[in-house]
Order: sequence, then structure tokens, then C-alpha cells
Amino acid sequence: MDREAENRLLRELKNKIDELIISMEKMKLAEYVTLLERPYRLLYINFLTGIARGLGIAIGFTILGAVLLIILQRLVMLNLPLIGKFIAEIVRLVELNLRP
Repeated sequence: MDREAENRLLRELKNKIDELIISMEKMKLAEYVTLLERPYRLLYINFLTGIARGLGIAIGFTILGAVLLIILQRLVMLNLPLIGKFIAEIVRLVELNLRP
């Protein structure tokens, strides 16, 4: 019975180790450790990621700004009293600040 319990414990331990190996494979831990061993490659990848993120933000902001301008132009064409006065005031302030 003692031998049988020991075999059962060994099988459970083997199953747990197999589960741990599968989990580590899913986390790609080996690739991460390899990346950490080469800091210049890590810096290069982070640099490229930063450039891509910045470019995405710039393009997104440009598209959002263009859509907002189109909406504002259409609102001005409707000649709504409150919004028209507000936009006219903004235009006046911008023109005052542009004068030398």
C-alpha cells in the first residue's frame, strides 16, 4: 500500500509538471528570457513599437480633427444662433492672435 501511494503521488507530480510545462509554453517564457538577454534587441523593438504607436495616434487625431471640422462647417451652414455666435467668437479670437 505504501508503494502504491508513492506511485500515485509520482503520477500526480508528473501531471502537475506537465501542466506547468504547458503553461510556460503558452506564456512564451523562453522567448521572453531570450529577449531579456539581448537588451539592444529589446530597445530596438520598443523603439519601433513607440514609432508605430505615435504614428497611429497622429493619424487617428488627424482623422478625428477632420471629421470634427466637417461637422462644425455643417453646423455653421445651418446658421444656428448659439453655435454660430460661439464659432464666430472663436474665429475672431484666432484672427486677433494672428495679427502682428
